[in-house]
Amino acid sequence: MTVALMWEARAAEGRGEELLVWARAQELPARPLRRETFRAAQDRVLVITWWDAAHDAELPELPEPAGELVMRAVHRWRFESLGSD
Repeated sequence: MTVALMWEARAAEGRGEELLVWARAQELPARPLRRETFRAAQDRVLVITWWDAAHDAELPELPEPAGELVMRAVHRWRFESLGSD
């Protein structure tokens, strides 16, 4: 089974590029099948990692950035892949 972990944060005012650089620099203790980083309006950064694991498996996730770098706590979601259409 493939599980996708989504990590999304909104940068503090004017710190979007810094949050993006921070997220890209974060190393995980294990290597996912795939990792992609996205950015969006309002200085949001999204990181998705794909894993060959059960939906409830214990998997490494990106940490919370320092409080002054973000406007709010990180949002995290876990999805199970249903394949391509």
